[in-house]
Amino acid sequence: HTMFSKRLLSRSLTARSRCTLSATKQSLLQAPAASMLSLRPKFYSTATTKHAPLSQLKPEEEQLRDMIAQFAKSQVQPLVREMDENKKMPKELIDQCFELGLMGLEVSEEYGGSGMSFLSSVIVIEELAKVDPSLSVMVDVQNTLVNRIFRDFGNEEQRKQYLSRLATDTIGSFCLSEPSSGSDAFALKTTAKKDGDHYVLNGTKAWITNAGEAGLFIVMANVDPSKGYKGITAFVVERDNPGLAVGKREDKLGIRASSTCSVILEDCRVHESAILGELGKGYKIAIETLNEGRIGIAAQMVGLAQGAFDATMPYLKERKQFGQPIADFQGMSHEYAYSAMEIQAARLLTYEAGRKLESGLDYRMDAAMAKNYSSKVAGDVSAKCVEWMGGVGFTKEYPQEKFYRDSKIGKIYEGSWLINLDTIAKELKKRY
Repeated sequence: HTMFSKRLLSRSLTARSRCTLSATKQSLLQAPAASMLSLRPKFYSTATTKHAPLSQLKPEEEQLRDMIAQFAKSQVQPLVREMDENKKMPKELIDQCFELGLMGLEVSEEYGGSGMSFLSSVIVIEELAKVDPSLSVMVDVQNTLVNRIFRDFGNEEQRKQYLSRLATDTIGSFCLSEPSSGSDAFALKTTAKKDGDHYVLNGTKAWITNAGEAGLFIVMANVDPSKGYKGITAFVVERDNPGLAVGKREDKLGIRASSTCSVILEDCRVHESAILGELGKGYKIAIETLNEGRIGIAAQMVGLAQGAFDATMPYLKERKQFGQPIADFQGMSHEYAYSAMEIQAARLLTYEAGRKLESGLDYRMDAAMAKNYSSKVAGDVSAKCVEWMGGVGFTKEYPQEKFYRDSKIGKIYEGSWLINLDTIAKELKKRY
């Protein structure tokens, strides 16, 4: 061992440096042997202390995955085409999501929730997206944005009042974006002026997910525009507030059953007790929440890619050309092998970000990477699936074209492709 180390080190040094560093060389040659031996028990420990693979689920997580997969196949799949055409989520399906506990996955049982982990939300979002990304994003926004804000920033009274509703019968919406402030979210123009023990909100929110069905809205408004983003504050607004109106549903390319509407606030009065978190700290709530939300979108995109792939592979084995299944042609086999590899890579990035979040580690860059990569993979794989299906893939009789349309939103919402690259670049510059 020592002779090998000497030869290795000798080749890496010039003649001059070998003379200059002879004393240092001796210590370098002796230290590694001792230190490596001391580390061996840590690296070659018993099976009970080995790290599980990232994508290996706990038994209860596997049960959850299987339950959601069965629900999606039996209850959701028969409705997907109709939902897409009508741009509407059936109330019966929403009610089922509440009954199954899917709308309060991480909400404590104390407040009527399921009391599960963040990775449980990731699993549910991914499984639903394999069948319908529209339903998936409804569940995603409820859990990773709305519930998260009340859980982490609400006071005890607000948690008791709102989390129990969100977990059992009320959909929530997160209102940040405006017609003139998308990626530049903190340039929002919605104001909140103090009036005694109330605030009066005025402004228009745009592209608000779940707004069509929501009974509760978290609205970001500026209490003091002279302070810039440090005036932004989060307010809770009930749907029946006379100063709040929900605009028309957008006629979208994809995720059409998921409602996306404008939210108009005209002299919308709310009591000061409706402030979520601290006055002027809405920007902090938004940033931290969207970092988590990106992992949810990554899970949605992984599920979408897997769903398109799963729907296409049987066809490739059944469809014959030139006397053999098209799956057997080498060119085709290379394409679907590459797509499977990409899906698994996206899943691992997503699970890594989720496990970091659960462990209390810095996951911001991981979330941005997972969201960007998964959205790219979803677009690439769903496009390939349309091509592999040939002419029938271009029709609405098969699900591939819908997966393709649904995939495009992945690079747009909860941090666009370029905004996430900015986030990654900032984190990298800190490291170097």
